[in-house]
Amino acid sequence: MPGVSSLPRSTPDSQGLSAASLDAFVAALDRSAQEFHTVTLVRHGHIVLEAEWAPYRLTDQHLLYSVSKSFTSTAIGLAADAGLLSIDDKVVSFFGPEDLPETISDNLAAMSVRHLLTMSTGHSQDTVETLSRDSRMVRRFLSLEVENEPGSPFVYNSGATYMLSAILQKVSGETLLEYLQTRLFAPLGITEATWGSSKEGITFGGWGLSLSAESLAKFGQLMLQRGVWEGQQLVSAEWFEAATSKQVSNASENNPDSQQGYGFQIWRGRHNTYRADGAFGQFILVLPEHDAVLAVTSAASDMQAELELFWEHLLPALDGKEVPVVARPEQLELPAPSGSVPQGGDGTTYTFKDNPGFLESVRWDADGSAYLTFFNFFKFEQDKAAEDGYGFAAGDWHEQPGLPSGGVAGTETERVVTSAAGDGDTLVGTIRWLAGPHAAEFRCRISEGRMTVDVRLNVSFAPLEFTIVSEPAQ
Repeated sequence: MPGVSSLPRSTPDSQGLSAASLDAFVAALDRSAQEFHTVTLVRHGHIVLEAEWAPYRLTDQHLLYSVSKSFTSTAIGLAADAGLLSIDDKVVSFFGPEDLPETISDNLAAMSVRHLLTMSTGHSQDTVETLSRDSRMVRRFLSLEVENEPGSPFVYNSGATYMLSAILQKVSGETLLEYLQTRLFAPLGITEATWGSSKEGITFGGWGLSLSAESLAKFGQLMLQRGVWEGQQLVSAEWFEAATSKQVSNASENNPDSQQGYGFQIWRGRHNTYRADGAFGQFILVLPEHDAVLAVTSAASDMQAELELFWEHLLPALDGKEVPVVARPEQLELPAPSGSVPQGGDGTTYTFKDNPGFLESVRWDADGSAYLTFFNFFKFEQDKAAEDGYGFAAGDWHEQPGLPSGGVAGTETERVVTSAAGDGDTLVGTIRWLAGPHAAEFRCRISEGRMTVDVRLNVSFAPLEFTIVSEPAQ
């Protein structure tokens, strides 16, 4: 159970809910095809449900991917409240000739902060991949063709959120993280936040924020309370009213809960809900009609399926309807894979070129244990990927320290767990990086001086399964 915080705990019954219905909700999540890590439910300002699937913990930081965007939007709201900018200011007005193209097109000239907030910049596709190839991401964004008039169709665009972060830094003299530390995180009692930054020293904005489960719930409660926290108006009510309302149509999106309108970096959903969401099932779901907030971290292969679980199993509980009695499992866990003890290897270190599994090398020792190294996930921050190595042995999860949290020097190290099993002449190594959604299985076999590894990722922007072959053994 997390320590003392500004969100009080309460029994479900005290907040008008059935404890049995919440047990049934957790049981439904546990038996689903989606992989949950933590779930926190707030009702009438009180935490009434906390669940963690071992080895994940509620108190750990978790990488949030695009949930970050809603925090960036809130920073823009704070800056607007302070008179540092207007959301109708033109984007080009914040930057000088060192970043602006020689010729500014009419569409670029027309692009405003509002268009960045609503993902209606006029670009025909997300700009983030193009930006990530350049150390000067701001200049790169401003050099791109703006194919359509801003305000035209919604196109999800993480590069737009990066530009919000850059603008905030221009007008405040602080990075986005620094700006929020004093104005939002400190009042909310959030002390663990880390957030990656680009080579030009700008907080990513659209991705990279890491927070604990309870901090997610606090932010959701702040949105629900329209910016009020413990009697203090941290962010104007008008901002959150606008940010959580439909500002632009996104009816062209694929899933029903992504077609209900988009606010200021916040999604509208069915059942009069709104949410911050991030890749692979990171959610802050606000249900105003039920005075409730649901905060979730997970590794979901299908985020719409995850939302359907909430509608099917949580809404009836919040409505006070009778639900089938299903006992909550005594132990919520993601167990280590079972199998035989691996046979002995040859002790050679086999190395690999860049690959979607970030696997750099494998050494399979004579006692059946192994040592795997990985290229650093945080490639944005380094010119050369750093080695990150872990031991693998048979049995239950073996916990080991990982990189500094969020890749930020001076912070606590992340938790990593590994396990190994044997499958004939194959070593099966499994790893979970507990500071985010990612896990991987590596099936390693040696033949003719090389190692072949069949890789399976639980979630990824890249293919989930692929095979890599090592360089020849030295």
